[in-house]
Amino acid sequence: MKWLGEDDLAAIYGTPQPAAMRKVADRLTADYAGFLRASRFCVLTTVGPEGTDGSPRGDDGPVVQIIDDAHLAMPDWQGNERIDSLRNIARDPRVSLMFLVRGSNTVIRVNGSARLTDDTDLRQGFARQGKLPRTVIVVQISEVYFQCARAVLRAGLWSGADDSQGLAKPGQILSGMTDGEVGGADYDATWPARAAKSMW
Repeated sequence: MKWLGEDDLAAIYGTPQPAAMRKVADRLTADYAGFLRASRFCVLTTVGPEGTDGSPRGDDGPVVQIIDDAHLAMPDWQGNERIDSLRNIARDPRVSLMFLVRGSNTVIRVNGSARLTDDTDLRQGFARQGKLPRTVIVVQISEVYFQCARAVLRAGLWSGADDSQGLAKPGQILSGMTDGEVGGADYDATWPARAAKSMW
């Protein structure tokens, strides 16, 4: 198998079309801001000494708040306490975000740098059911652009089809990996109630 380098890629793919380059902005335009306000879900990608990490982020409203046209704020809600993304940001500020809007084939990508804060006033702006995020990720945008819709179209992402039939549930995965020490049917049966109590 031959591994390709940059020169090989240039020969295979050629030159990007003008639209692929002109769509990139160094800050939020009104149109890009509209997508972010409509997005309840994104994937946050970080990098650290151990490698890369991609973390799904979701909310019951906009998944980020727009501070201004160059800065976003994202709450860090209840999770599994691994804090892989947060540790990465503390050591290497480079981040990428991919925003999805339910029903839209347009994906918005943001690249930039991030810092973490536990500023009380900023955290108060995300209050949910009397709870606050413990920290907030503040992203300084270096570039924002829309992604070609072909991936979403090929996947039929919003077709309403359920492809999850027959897949293992988390408790089953854990049980199989730990010879039954962790997880199991009870883990899956009690998960919805646990999640409801710890959503925020």
